[in-house]
Amino acid sequence: MTRTLQLTEQLISMASVTPADGGCQALIADRLRPLGFVCETLVSGPDNFRVTNLWAKRAATPAIVAQEAPQSIAKTLVFAGHTDVVPTGPVSQWDSAPFVPSHRDGKLFGRGASDMKTSLAAFVVSIEEFLAANPAPHLNIALLLTSDEEGPALDGTVAVCRALQARGEVLDYCIVGEPTSVERTGDMIKNGRRGTMSGKLTVKGVQGHIAYPHLAKNPIHLVAPALAELVGIAWDAGNDFFPPTTWQVSNIHGGTGASNVIPGEVVVDFNFRFSTESTPESLQARLAAVLARHELDYDLVWTLGGLPFLTTPGPLVDAVRDAIRSETGLETQLSTTGGTSDGRFLAQICPQVVELGPPNATIHKINEHVKLADIEPLKNIYRRVLDNLNRATLA
Repeated sequence: MTRTLQLTEQLISMASVTPADGGCQALIADRLRPLGFVCETLVSGPDNFRVTNLWAKRAATPAIVAQEAPQSIAKTLVFAGHTDVVPTGPVSQWDSAPFVPSHRDGKLFGRGASDMKTSLAAFVVSIEEFLAANPAPHLNIALLLTSDEEGPALDGTVAVCRALQARGEVLDYCIVGEPTSVERTGDMIKNGRRGTMSGKLTVKGVQGHIAYPHLAKNPIHLVAPALAELVGIAWDAGNDFFPPTTWQVSNIHGGTGASNVIPGEVVVDFNFRFSTESTPESLQARLAAVLARHELDYDLVWTLGGLPFLTTPGPLVDAVRDAIRSETGLETQLSTTGGTSDGRFLAQICPQVVELGPPNATIHKINEHVKLADIEPLKNIYRRVLDNLNRATLA
């Protein structure tokens, strides 16, 4: 059993359903302190939803950096991730207990095996190996872990980022351990994500008896032409890195439950997933213009879940690509597809953010697992990235 696999199994065995951490961060901090990391626990959130966050950093040795590269300033690489997992679902449907790591058919089963305790273990062991070979690196190394990525994401990474920004902490590179691969570890990384913005539209009418429609005003009928127009809009054409912006209705609520009553209002929930070709302001303005054109009486509440971010090829993407190529022989695919991640918060304070982790086919599913053959290569890729960025500091 490799040290990466051993630590992965330890982490899986710690039940940590959002917002619980289950002791994962303490275990990781205990591994990091002997390596020179200063570990800080930041607890946030209301009493009924306490979130545990870990910020751990090991600074480079300034004198050594200055001696070997007088014009350089030590860069900071952050490994970011989450120790929380989603609920197991019906335990009876699992082939083995979800928080008891189990091996079958060359796979490691357990909740969090793919999302994302394998990545966390690979972070730690890659750092241990790197520092054993480079006891005085030219690179600052940090970990940012939260127990609120799978939850509301209000008191996790976003809260730590605010605290770091207030301190003037400078971050240069960030690798988020989200499971991004498809068939083999390293075949795909995320170098950006689309923005997400939701709206709750309440269209007002006049309630009345369905047999006397002239005495009422049906808000469902009123909003239907506007929805049809919104469905047909091309919001933007996307670009080389992002697909076009999309608009989707997720829920429609109307009616009193009676079949003979015209409702007084209808509520429409919708969401934009948007590229860097659009802004929240431009999308809001265009949608409001449609509603105005249809002369609707409405209320609209917007929720911006996250701005899009993009890391174009450069030092971090190049270091990751080279590490994957050297370890696996794969030419990784850059992608911005999928949902949101905590990368959206980190990108606000760190100019270069990528996501790299194991295959994601079983995340959030019953019998979540990761192939044993994918674990050690992931650790080695992280280790190679550390080597590449450490050398780049001296360039």
